[in-house]
Amino acid sequence: MTQSPAPAPAPAASFQNIAVIGGGAWGTALALTAARAGRDVTLWARDAGLVAEMRARRQNSRYLPGITFDEDLTVTDHLADCLTADALLLVTPAQTTRDLLRELGRLGEWRGPVVLCAKGIERGTGQMLSDIVREETRGAEAAVLSGPSFADDVARGLPTAVTIAAQTADTARALCEALASPAFRPYASTDVTGAQIGGALKNVLAIACGAVVGRKLGASAQAALTARGFAELTRLAQALGARQETLTGLSGLGDLILTCSSTQSRNFSFGLELGQGRFASDLKAAGGKLAEGAHTARIAVTLGARLGVDLPICQIVSRMVEEDLPIREAVSELMTRPLKSEMTNP
Repeated sequence: MTQSPAPAPAPAASFQNIAVIGGGAWGTALALTAARAGRDVTLWARDAGLVAEMRARRQNSRYLPGITFDEDLTVTDHLADCLTADALLLVTPAQTTRDLLRELGRLGEWRGPVVLCAKGIERGTGQMLSDIVREETRGAEAAVLSGPSFADDVARGLPTAVTIAAQTADTARALCEALASPAFRPYASTDVTGAQIGGALKNVLAIACGAVVGRKLGASAQAALTARGFAELTRLAQALGARQETLTGLSGLGDLILTCSSTQSRNFSFGLELGQGRFASDLKAAGGKLAEGAHTARIAVTLGARLGVDLPICQIVSRMVEEDLPIREAVSELMTRPLKSEMTNP
């Protein structure tokens, strides 16, 4: 008796109209990416002056100096203009995610995918950004875009590969198809948790690596810190249910390597200043914005304590940010921890 062939899977949705919420460097770069992929793109920025510049001069000189674009974008400062899109790319700071979604909700109901492009965990609640999407929207599917990517590289059309994770495989594939171009290669995943944890913790670890470089402790120390940091990232992510292949992929190890080695990273540069003897409180008092990893460090430590996961590097970064722990003491505490076996859970 012959078996009937399995039914063909339903075709994935087609995301032709893309709205990008956030007119900073990364938001503008992703809007250009979507336009190069042949999508109809609406880019929202809150600042009317920035919107006027992008319309008139085809530049975002505040966040992407030196880049002029001829891609066809609709640039607006009216958030309601984004509600007609098929998919939203949310490219505002992680700590503003809830407020932005509430603001959007007051303008209308959104039921398509919300692609989270910021990397962090909500400071007040310790919640993943995908949980906030589920709380603040009715029927929206949370997705994540993460991976080794600097906005300037992406805006210039340099080769980049990222992970796009969604709650369903069909949505992940459709989003990849909507954003793929010869210079931008997305890989689909359904590990939303793993993609988020990789992106959030690599920012914390980049601060630590920046501090090592700022202190001039050498390439050996930087490499060791990156490797041990990856072990911390892996332990916490797996305790939260992330998959190993996600952590060793683009949104985990790939993003970690990039962010822990370049001054293009805001988190690495922030750590660099800490390593040179400045304190987080001084940087904040001077009017500078804290890097996202500075917000995430304490949350990661709290999550680790709740789950019984030891995160010594994250703990040190948290103390450097929250308590102004000097770099010399931070290094001493890490180097004099009790000796462990690399084969056991440190």
